[in-house]
Amino acid sequence: MYLPMPGRSSNSAVAQPASFPDPIHVPAGAWGRSRRLFAGLAAAGLALGAVAFAVDRPQFYHSWLTALVFGLTVALGSLFFVMLQHVTRAGWSVAVRRLAEISAWTIPFFAVLFLPLVAGMKDLFPWTGAEAAHDPLIRHKSAYLNPTFFFVRAALYFAVWTFLARYFLRRSLAQDESKDFRITIELQRRSAPGIILYGFALTFMAFDWLMSADPHWYSTIFGVYIFSGSTLSSFAFLTLVAMALRRGGYLAHTVRTDHYHDLGRLMFAFSVFWTYIAFCQFFLIWYGNIPEETVFYAHRLQGSWKAVSLFLAFGHFVVPFVLLMPRFTKRRPKFVAGMAVWILFIHYLDLHWIVMPNHHREGFAPCWVDLAALAAVLGVFLTLFTRKLAGHALVPAGDPRLPESLALEHLY
Repeated sequence: MYLPMPGRSSNSAVAQPASFPDPIHVPAGAWGRSRRLFAGLAAAGLALGAVAFAVDRPQFYHSWLTALVFGLTVALGSLFFVMLQHVTRAGWSVAVRRLAEISAWTIPFFAVLFLPLVAGMKDLFPWTGAEAAHDPLIRHKSAYLNPTFFFVRAALYFAVWTFLARYFLRRSLAQDESKDFRITIELQRRSAPGIILYGFALTFMAFDWLMSADPHWYSTIFGVYIFSGSTLSSFAFLTLVAMALRRGGYLAHTVRTDHYHDLGRLMFAFSVFWTYIAFCQFFLIWYGNIPEETVFYAHRLQGSWKAVSLFLAFGHFVVPFVLLMPRFTKRRPKFVAGMAVWILFIHYLDLHWIVMPNHHREGFAPCWVDLAALAAVLGVFLTLFTRKLAGHALVPAGDPRLPESLALEHLY
């Protein structure tokens, strides 16, 4: 069967394959062991989190915020990936796009994981405390920084992200059944305004949940900083999921070396982009030398936090830049997967570096509560992700650009 491509004449059609090189549906009951493992990880993390809540609430709240934003940014980066592929009419990425669609589908569940932070507002955000009334700078920001408006905005962010994630997945699944190429055109047209809404919500989320933890500090580029890390981490996550499926006997011939090559390219590009944004933020604040701005870096360039800052610069830029630049490294799927693990680790450390100096001013002090919170959030995320992924085709079987993705081959 032939389907005309959007933006092309009907004479330039692309064949829709009658069969796939790999199984694209997971049998009922498959991955049960993996899901039990992830569910057990979530249960253990939640149990230890409950102990931490009883023993040291301020530490629990800061650890939970770090883990929550880490998991959420991976899902949000996946949502951006989906919309970006539609708006650019990309063909190469169709084979991995369903993985991103399912990852983004988990976003509304993070709203439930956000609830523990409601009780920790006074520990996390100084502008909610009684002493804020005596701080003229915080009083000046009170029209925006107040609990009621904070929760209204949080609900709005989740509403926007949930609508976009569910819409793009629902229409993609509908196309699996109908094979209607007009759905591709529809999603293409909806992606541009979707990216704008997504960008505003992500930017203000970064201001509210992270930047306002130090209410005297401000940076107009901070939203882009979080966006770059979010998108980079989603590329890493998609790489690891594709590799895990390959080891399990799925998508081994669908997601091939050329796809890992492109995912490696994206990880390389966004590592450079993150570095550019991070340097711009640091340089402009250093050059301006305004006390309300420099306080952020002053805390992070003292004691053992200085070593973490230097390690981030090395690990977030130098390591990916050097190791992902050569062509031959990006064409080794296991190597690209190893770099994906490193990128996810360094993304978590970056968020830890943003959140924890507000609690541990004296220096870098990782503890078991950090691991418990991370286990809980990732356990819930991966349990939901694998359960949903097993219920649908692993690739967008009705997308007219799928043959282009299956035939992807780089000559350079």
